[in-house]
Amino acid sequence: MSDTSLDFIRQIIADDLQSGKHESIVTRFPPEPNGYLHIGHAKAICLSFGVAQENEGARCNLRFDDTNPAKEEAEYVESIKSDVSWLGFDWGENLYFASNYFDFFYDCACHLIKEGLAYIDEQTGDQIKENRGNVKIPGTASPYRDRPAEESLDLFSRMKSGEFEEGKMVLRAKIDMGSWNMNMRDPILYRILHVEHHHTGDLWKIYPMYDFAHPLEDAFEHITHSLCTLEFENHRPLYEWVVDHCPVPATPRQIEFARLNLTYTVMSKRKLLQLVEEKVVAGWDDPRLPTISGLRRRGYPAAAIQSFCKVVGITKQNSMTDVALLEYEVRSNLNAKASRKMGVLKPLKIVLTNYPEGQVEMMTVPNHPEHEEAGVREVPLARELYIERDDFMIDPPKKYFRLAPGNAVRLRGGYIIQYTGHTVDEATGEVTEVQCEFIPDTVGQSAPEGVKCRTAIHWVSVAHAKDAEIRLYDRLFTDENPDKNEAGFLACLNPNSLEIITNAKVEPSLAEAAPESVFQFERLGYFCADSKDHSSASLVFNRTVGLRDSWGKKK
Repeated sequence: MSDTSLDFIRQIIADDLQSGKHESIVTRFPPEPNGYLHIGHAKAICLSFGVAQENEGARCNLRFDDTNPAKEEAEYVESIKSDVSWLGFDWGENLYFASNYFDFFYDCACHLIKEGLAYIDEQTGDQIKENRGNVKIPGTASPYRDRPAEESLDLFSRMKSGEFEEGKMVLRAKIDMGSWNMNMRDPILYRILHVEHHHTGDLWKIYPMYDFAHPLEDAFEHITHSLCTLEFENHRPLYEWVVDHCPVPATPRQIEFARLNLTYTVMSKRKLLQLVEEKVVAGWDDPRLPTISGLRRRGYPAAAIQSFCKVVGITKQNSMTDVALLEYEVRSNLNAKASRKMGVLKPLKIVLTNYPEGQVEMMTVPNHPEHEEAGVREVPLARELYIERDDFMIDPPKKYFRLAPGNAVRLRGGYIIQYTGHTVDEATGEVTEVQCEFIPDTVGQSAPEGVKCRTAIHWVSVAHAKDAEIRLYDRLFTDENPDKNEAGFLACLNPNSLEIITNAKVEPSLAEAAPESVFQFERLGYFCADSKDHSSASLVFNRTVGLRDSWGKKK
């Protein structure tokens, strides 16, 4: 890779290696186990693990920043490990938990107190907030700011032992109440929480704040480059202050990059949790969510997500990325590798009146039109077939080349058929059956003279078709930027984000489809066998993405 192709982070790393500043690179991916990962995290995963893969002798740690037991669960830990692994990255033996360093954090806090750089504050949370001031008004020092170190040490020890109730007191750094950076105005380092921790149980009664624990974790693990998103840029002075004033074994460098923002999507964990808790969606792995588990369940390939992250790139400027770019990468990936199948979502019966009753032929259909090595499959054809209801019209408009009076069409991989009549339900006026005649000797052959056949349609045999439930997923929001919607992000929910079809018919080979396997349903789109609900006895397929960008057409 030439230097001109490096993003600014990779260029920094290359320069550090060339100058001898670092002999090897150590990065980390440090999720908080307070929710499921989303595609924004995928960008960070691809960066931190990707840098480690690209540099000989480098490694990337998977570390859980589990310092807030009030919001963390073991379920989230396991889901994160599963997501990172599924994306294609291996942390090997480099799996760590911030909770393993609680003793180290405590010792560092005691060190700051002894050095006169931290103190126990007994103000209420509201008082601390009020006395911080604002960007124009400097903060007001706490009346406890000059408390003797011995007294703070004693109180800190008693906080640790669980002697005080939550909110009674906190440990604060003594930095600068007049700093332009609000994060440096005596930030809170520790608070009391009488909550059982998913990893350490009820051993601890005090827990470090993220801004205190995170730089210590990086230093303890000898991280060379701590890569994070731009919202942490104003936290970097505090990050560096903690590293500079605590007894740490290494000095990591924090570098910020632009987070991923997608149209028609929310990325906030708080908002995603709200969607889950209010049952707007059916859990963290709902295929409409941007969570990695949701995208996986929908059928998005890990390789397509990696490719998307590479295309988006690493920059310093926040911007909005069109979700259509992600869908394009998914579509391109699946077009190249997904096997073709036939399924009819809204079936209409066709009767080939001149086809012998009881006769069944096997039509040979390629599994992939561009890859001979993908082989072929045999699909049964009989007298009665299902076609898509939209593939027949009694009074079609101009340039309608599908089945209609006077039109002939080819059955995909099979015969050319011609319309001869149809049956209508008198009560509803709906067409219930279409009668046709097949033209012999037209399998794989051109239409005979005098017959115009300009398109092929998909089909399945009535006698051999398998029943399937099809879930047509679409974008969850109608607004390009739900976060900016004046009425709130819930006000622009797409009422058509999920349509469930319960009477679809699919070719018999799909009864053998394994959960998570993805296919192109010819002429319809890409579909994935649902990871939870699909089985050989109950076929359930999720639409992954359409064959084209239908939203682009609407716009």
